[in-house]
Amino acid sequence: MQYYSPFLGIEKGAVLQEARVFHDPQLDARRCCQVITKLLYLLNQGDTFTKVEATEVFFATTKLFQSKDAGLRRMVYLMIKELSPSADEVIIVTSSLMKDMNSKTDMYRANAIRVLCRIIDSTLLTQIERYLKQAIVDKNPVVASAALVSGIYLLQTSPEVVKRWSNEVQEAVQSRAALIRQNDRLAVSKLVTSLTRGSVRSPLAQCLLIRYTSQVIRESSMNSQGGDRPFFDFLESCLRNKAEMVILEAARAITELNGVTSRELTPAITVLQLFLSSSKPVLRFAAVRTLNKVASTHPLAVTNCNIDMESLISDQNRSIATLAITTLLKTGNESSVDRLMKQMTNFMSDIADEFKIVVVEAIRSLCLKFPLKYRSLMNFLSNILREEGGFEYKKAIVDSIIILIRDIPDAKESGLFHLCEFIEDCEFTYLSTQILHFLGNEGPKTSDPSKYIRYIYNRVILENATVRASAVSTLAKFGALVDSLKPRIFVLLRRCLFDGDDEVRDRATLYLKLLGREATVGETEKDVNEFLFGSFDIPLVNLETSLRNYEPSEAPFDISSVSLETKSQPLAEKKTTGKKPTGPASALSGPVPTVDASYEKLLSSIPEFAGFGKLFKSSAPVELTEAETEYSVNVVKHIYDGHVVLQYNCTNTIPEQLLEEVVVFVDASEADEFSEVATKSLRSLPYDSPGQTFVAFEKLEGVLATGKFSNILKFIVKEVDPSTGEADDDGVEDEYQLEDLEITSADYMLKVGVSNFRNAWESMDPESERVDEYGLGARESLAEAVSAVIGILGMQPCEGTDVVPSNSRSHTCLLSGVFIGNVKVLVRLSFGLSGPKEVAMKLAVRSDDPEISDKIHEIVANG
Repeated sequence: MQYYSPFLGIEKGAVLQEARVFHDPQLDARRCCQVITKLLYLLNQGDTFTKVEATEVFFATTKLFQSKDAGLRRMVYLMIKELSPSADEVIIVTSSLMKDMNSKTDMYRANAIRVLCRIIDSTLLTQIERYLKQAIVDKNPVVASAALVSGIYLLQTSPEVVKRWSNEVQEAVQSRAALIRQNDRLAVSKLVTSLTRGSVRSPLAQCLLIRYTSQVIRESSMNSQGGDRPFFDFLESCLRNKAEMVILEAARAITELNGVTSRELTPAITVLQLFLSSSKPVLRFAAVRTLNKVASTHPLAVTNCNIDMESLISDQNRSIATLAITTLLKTGNESSVDRLMKQMTNFMSDIADEFKIVVVEAIRSLCLKFPLKYRSLMNFLSNILREEGGFEYKKAIVDSIIILIRDIPDAKESGLFHLCEFIEDCEFTYLSTQILHFLGNEGPKTSDPSKYIRYIYNRVILENATVRASAVSTLAKFGALVDSLKPRIFVLLRRCLFDGDDEVRDRATLYLKLLGREATVGETEKDVNEFLFGSFDIPLVNLETSLRNYEPSEAPFDISSVSLETKSQPLAEKKTTGKKPTGPASALSGPVPTVDASYEKLLSSIPEFAGFGKLFKSSAPVELTEAETEYSVNVVKHIYDGHVVLQYNCTNTIPEQLLEEVVVFVDASEADEFSEVATKSLRSLPYDSPGQTFVAFEKLEGVLATGKFSNILKFIVKEVDPSTGEADDDGVEDEYQLEDLEITSADYMLKVGVSNFRNAWESMDPESERVDEYGLGARESLAEAVSAVIGILGMQPCEGTDVVPSNSRSHTCLLSGVFIGNVKVLVRLSFGLSGPKEVAMKLAVRSDDPEISDKIHEIVANG
């Protein structure tokens, strides 16, 4: 939908001709406002008026002061301010503006002050200074704020005059009408209390008061354990207000309250239902949009409105119709699905792609809610998939069909058939490759895999090189997983050896050699399939960095040496001047994936740590000092199978000092499972030159040792002569208290993602699965509970499941990682709200070692 400006194509000459209406004896206020709006539009678009034109418009505008229309007067103020008249012309309008400054209408006074101070010069300012001083201490905050803002502007041109207003400004600041301080919750609460008891007449002010009230309710519910809601009666009373905007604002505020109950929702839903049949499109839109949001969390509360919303499907406003249909899809029952599908058939062709995507997502949710209705919903999706549409729209449909196939086993055969038909005439390379990849994973598991071969090989003949290469890989998957098809697949792959693209030829050659056992990558056929089609769990950015750092030699590149950890963005450098990131230079200032390699190289060069074995994990730096302190210290935890090395990165930020014999004294009295075995001090720490000191601890292998460490930085401080830069011979022993450090269970887990969680989960031994349920207690939201559990486990969220939709009452989160000892672990978390704020969680774990699955449960139980 395209939007056009109502002023598109207007010409300056024509508008100046229209401005002659300012001279009419009987002024038409509405028409004058329209002409001024056009003039302002021209000025803001960059058009310039000549001196003559500006003068004529200015004098014509001044004649409008004789009108008593308030709206026109405000437009006059804007016009005079934009024209910026010369000193000679200002005198003409000054008397009118000064008259308005002393008017009984506060809005006139405030606007007149703003305009006068904008156009007046320093010679005339002294004449109105007395009026401005009076305005600063005026009882009306609108007038006072106008005078204060004008004073700020005048400081640039006449500072000596404005400085004389200090007494009045001080009095205004100390006035009872002073603004509430930011984040002063008590003051906001008192303001709301006083205003809800009084009578605020303006509908706009009432809407603002409702927003303040809902904010106070949210904050009070966060701080109190009881179910009482202060001011809720006020919100409910606003539903009976005369103004429609106040009713809508109150209804929206009630529906957005945290933990709102069905009883509290009922009055709000009732008034919104009435608005659904309003003759005003804006009211219908506002009501159905609010109900659409409520339907996500309280679908039963909205079902009473279904009949009214069904009539909105044919609404001329397509936004209203889209919201109505998606709300019905959220609240509908199993018996109404077929009826809704019939109504939507004609509806889809009348709306834009962005609305179609919303409808598709709603249909997907409905199908997952009522899996027995998958046939009619899948047919609907396949029909709209064949219609015209953009990439995002088609991608939403394809993604929906794939999700339905994965979650509803009975839908697999029909869903794959619909996707095969789609790629026969698909113009988007991305979607074709996505479908071919999915077909290669799911097709061999169907009852008759051979029927898909025709569709796949057609892509080799008819498509571009990218799709052809993807089709070759898909054919190879069928050959590897379905023995009866292997001879036919070999014939097709041999034909691909003559393809014009080298990628297609190379893939065909590789698959023929490995599947035909002419080359080997393992002892069994399963090893070959895992090599060809297994999930690639190494982050590509880590692999790229390792290949760049690889130095050609007789020893081949070892892919097992590539770090599996998924790295987050590097920590932001401290803003304090002179504080640089510490640790290995390439570790923190270079590319993130090289951190592990840099740390390992550094630690292996220290004789005390050389015998600790292979480094498993290095944590992100943990700050042990605050910003703006004289010494900057952070620590990196290096985890080995039987040891933990703490690397303290220190920076001296005092130019006049040199630190020597720097060491961190670690008190491990609250970490019984660790015993200190080595310490490496830092001989010298000049100003602004990072350095490291190390402390190593031993622990039992296979034991999940945790604990808290107290840290004290000890050193000898020597004064430095600023002129020569030389330090004194004598120094003084000193120490500096650092923050405590904890080693937690998450430190023994590497964040390693998987490309396809479902396949990875199914490939794990079901015997290793451990399932249990936990109560997480009162939480502010599901998102907080999800974040807390992810933090305890230290694992990598998969497929974006760490993001919890707003107002969701249940959520599933998928995590993957590698536990110390290189044990792969997969976790499936199911969260749900069992009460107003009580969160329950079901934890399912699979791993290469059943004992590790038990340990994951122990970590959560103790966390």
